[in-house]
Amino acid sequence: MAMTLLTADQQAIRDLAREFAAGEIAPRAADWDRNGAFDRDVLDRLAELGFLGMLVPERYGGLELDLPTYLVAFEELARGDAALALTLHIQNGPVPYVLMTHGTDEQKSAWLPELASGARIAGFALSEARAGSDPASMTTTARRTDGGWTISGAKKWVTNGGRADVMLVFARTGDVDSGRNPIGAFLVDRSSPGYRVGKRERTMGLRASETVEVELDDVQIAADRLVGDPARGLGYALEALDLGRLGIGAQAVGIASAALEHAIGYARERRQFGRPIAAFGAIRSKLAVMATRIAAARALVMDGARAWETRDVPVADAVSVTARSAMAKLMASETAGLVTEEAVRIFGGYGFMREYPVEKLMRDAKATEIYEGTSEILRLVIGRSLTA
Repeated sequence: MAMTLLTADQQAIRDLAREFAAGEIAPRAADWDRNGAFDRDVLDRLAELGFLGMLVPERYGGLELDLPTYLVAFEELARGDAALALTLHIQNGPVPYVLMTHGTDEQKSAWLPELASGARIAGFALSEARAGSDPASMTTTARRTDGGWTISGAKKWVTNGGRADVMLVFARTGDVDSGRNPIGAFLVDRSSPGYRVGKRERTMGLRASETVEVELDDVQIAADRLVGDPARGLGYALEALDLGRLGIGAQAVGIASAALEHAIGYARERRQFGRPIAAFGAIRSKLAVMATRIAAARALVMDGARAWETRDVPVADAVSVTARSAMAKLMASETAGLVTEEAVRIFGGYGFMREYPVEKLMRDAKATEIYEGTSEILRLVIGRSLTA
């Protein structure tokens, strides 16, 4: 609905994603939500279309899309089901980003084709029970050994944790009292002795996404599983969060767009006092605010994506890429919350029933205000950028 001008290539990838989401994702989303899992075959189909490696270079089997084009497609897929989209987000965004920017040529050749083809599903293990908004306080450790590293600790709220074949694990590589706070990034196989998938969380929304604890009990890995500098992993994670927040922003816009579509359809069909409720000013006012907020959120996401693509080029204003990503996620996630809540109100009593789609969308939307930076943290990030 927003007047975002798309290139011919962007329109083509959007249309492909929209068609797939409408035909193969949305009709199954309610069942996935009830069952707590989506079907593996949908990942296989997405891999065939290239949607598991959208940012991965072509030489490694990916589509090599720029970030704005990726987010156009990702929004459409999230519109079909936000839980499935969360798996796609990890597979396309933070994990391959860290590999592409900080991995060796050998690591890129070994891992990126596996991710793009769907042969391996990836996870991103940063947060811990006492290290959520403050990842620098993590206690998971990685100790050097002859020929490699030994990792011990526990990660929490790990998306894809139950499905992931390989996990990008962040762990402390030095003495916390040294003042340097060195943290490394490591690729850990699910099959490694000492690696265990722990409790699966019972979540309010995104129920088809597996959010779990991952325990690492003296997991031994080879030296070539370290990605980049062993003391700069936290910096890599924060870079990935700038990218990831734009992805979550697009996910939130997709959720909100689906809610608006359902609300408009219901308002046209539902009759009270002898006419459709869409004819009443109160309903039209709600729909107007919903549509306007979605358009604004989408514009901020795309602005952040363009800033990301040109992040090495000086810009006229002083707003950093980190702040733009935070702005986009803040606006989009809070828009998703507002729009889905209003959609439930428009549906009235039916909106509260599991048989109708808007209650699921409202549950799913809430998560976007929490992961990859709560709204409170994002406001701090933006404010710090403006006053630094």
